[in-house]
Parts: sequence; C-alpha cells; structure tokens
Amino acid sequence: MSRSDLDRRLGVLLGANAHFRDPVREPRNALPTLPLLQRWQAARLREGFADFLASPTERLAAEFFLSDLYGDFDVSARDQDVERVLPLMRRVLPGKLLATAADAIELSVLSHAFDLRMAAALANDGQTGALDVQRYARAYRTAGLPRLRRHQVELIVNVGYSLDDTVSKPLIGHLLRMSRLPAKAAGLSDLQSFLERGFAAFRALKGARPFVAEIARRELQVSERLFAGHPEPFRLD
Repeated sequence: MSRSDLDRRLGVLLGANAHFRDPVREPRNALPTLPLLQRWQAARLREGFADFLASPTERLAAEFFLSDLYGDFDVSARDQDVERVLPLMRRVLPGKLLATAADAIELSVLSHAFDLRMAAALANDGQTGALDVQRYARAYRTAGLPRLRRHQVELIVNVGYSLDDTVSKPLIGHLLRMSRLPAKAAGLSDLQSFLERGFAAFRALKGARPFVAEIARRELQVSERLFAGHPEPFRLD
C-alpha cells in the first residue's frame, strides 16, 4: 500500500470509528443490551485467557489484548489522540508503524460494529435477563458476516506480529520514553500510554508469534463453532 493510500485509509477508519461510537448517529449505542453484551464478552475472554494470565511471561501481553485490542474497552480517547496528531504521524513515522496503527483502529471499529449488531439481535430476541452461551450464540449467528469475523482475527494477528517486530528495535523504546512528557503536555496521554503498554507487554514475551498464533487459533475455532451451533463453542481443544 502506498503512503497516500495508507493516509486515506487512516482518515476513513478514524471517521468510521467516530461514527460507530456516536450515540446520535448510531442509536444502537444506547441499547441496554450493549453493555450487557460487552461485560459478558469481557468475562468470556478473560476466562479463555486464563492460562496466559497465569503465565509470568505472557500476562502483560494478555492484559494488553484484553484492555486495548480485543476486550471490553473504549478507545475513543486514544483514537481522538491519533486523529489530532495524524499530520505529524504521517511525517515522522515509517509506513509499517502507520499500517499497524491503521490495523489497530480497524480492529476497534470492526469489533464495535459487531457489538452493535449483536446488541440489536439481543434486544429483539424476546428475552430478558442475563446472557448465557445459547442466547449469545444465537445473537452471534444473527449478526452473521463470517468473512468479516475471520478478518477480525486476521487484524489481531497483524497488530500482534507488528508489535513483536517493533520491540526488536531498541530505539523505539528510547523514543517512547523521551516522548512521555511532550505527549502529556500536548494532551496525548492516552495514545502515549497505549504505545508504552504495548511495547512493554510484547518485550516481556521475548518473541510474540507463538502467543499471537495461539490466540488466533482459539478465536477462529470459537467463531466456527458458534456459526455451526456447537453445544460447547468456547471449550478449548
């Protein structure tokens, strides 16, 4: 992808993220089933990550995935930071890091868009009260779009592998530490914190590819089982 195409992609994704999270333009954000769904998914992911969270080397990376990439999170402040510094990012960051930022934003857009579709399905399923596996699975199938579900996992892999490549460059860590005070002064603390957490988490892994590949394997298996109506879609094999 050329630099100009990448710039356009970032602009489109930031606009899409703002649209999908805007309660006026996207009224599904006000559905009471949305926070119910997101809490349930966060608990499901944390349970599925239990072995990673118990590992001294993988815990930080697992927490980063759960809090910043693929869990119950609101990245609007971070992405507002990205939008504000986008002109500077275009000038000083290499294309690979810009592509990583674009993948992370696309992941957040796609994940929230799926949450909105599932929240609407839950609101219309005629049931009330707590979620269970069967009700969740029905809403998942109603939301549909299996190809985009696979793409969601592909984005996780892209971001994970790119962060792994980044931590092999000591200069990046030095630049992050040096930018801490300027970022705070510029009101960019959310973006700075995101970058530092990701760098620290993946540096602790000392090689993230097996970790990221295992996450992808599990999530693809879960998605396939949910679409197939498997009675135990979240059981790990």
